[in-house]
Amino acid sequence: MRIIGENIHILSPRVKEAVGYAVDAWTKEGLTDAERDALLARARAFFQDSARRQVEAGAWAVDLNIGPQKKNGVRLLPWLVQTVQEVVDVPLCLDTTNLAAIEAACEVARRQPIINSTSAEPERLENVPLVAARYNTKLIALTMRSEGIPVSAEERVNIALEQLIPRWEELGMPLEDLLIDPLVLTVSGCQQYVPECIEAVRILKVTGADVQVGLSNVSNAVPHEMRPLLNRVYCVMLMGAGLDTMIADPLDAQQNEFIRIVEQRDESTPVSRLLLALHDAVAAQEELSAEQVDFSDPEQVAIWKTVQILLDKVIYADSYLRV
Repeated sequence: MRIIGENIHILSPRVKEAVGYAVDAWTKEGLTDAERDALLARARAFFQDSARRQVEAGAWAVDLNIGPQKKNGVRLLPWLVQTVQEVVDVPLCLDTTNLAAIEAACEVARRQPIINSTSAEPERLENVPLVAARYNTKLIALTMRSEGIPVSAEERVNIALEQLIPRWEELGMPLEDLLIDPLVLTVSGCQQYVPECIEAVRILKVTGADVQVGLSNVSNAVPHEMRPLLNRVYCVMLMGAGLDTMIADPLDAQQNEFIRIVEQRDESTPVSRLLLALHDAVAAQEELSAEQVDFSDPEQVAIWKTVQILLDKVIYADSYLRV
């Protein structure tokens, strides 16, 4: 499983603060050169530490999400790419709607970057793949039209087959550089979408394109302490469907352990055997059986209950693990 590290994200207060240091260094009036250098040094130290820790934990690539950044993006994103490249040598995922910023970042990227993202919305489908082709990047393509995200797996796959892949091939780009994302949505409010995404991953695998998701979206708007288990169990299920790549937290050691168990077929513990049974059930287009669960083991019970939520068998509530 290839992990694109998600931890440099503008929604994080610490990331937003570090971005603010850099922007202030460039735009704030009345600062001395020493003060500007100090602000940039603080920002640089934060981003380099985050990137280094993500790669050391196993990230295949690092996502750089700066938000729209309409005013400062053209300066910020290439600076961030150069800053991170000083300490890690992995692909960087350029995550902004500011295409000019992406182009500026592509100019300084040492490794083939990943553009995050296009969709099937006409303007983005016209313009974003052109930038990807110009700079020979990989491209994340979301199965979403102007009308929004379809519920059913089939509709999402059709967007890939009828619009995303043809546009990529029209530009002469190799299919292995296209990462189709069938869009994970949260169990809190969009629960019916969650199992459909698993099926979409399964079907998309036959296209030959890489299939990727933003894993932690499944637990958005869920209490913080409950999010990791939802993410980890969904990861195992998506792996069963054939997922190639995910934007996720590489610092989640237990998530990485779940991945290791599946990849190494580790049957050494009751929990690992349950996770493999879950993975194999999804791979066989079946469901995990209650007979495979030891209900005297709280950890196995929590996994079982989480599976029922992710399959939309039980309506999600914040108290689902306690009932």
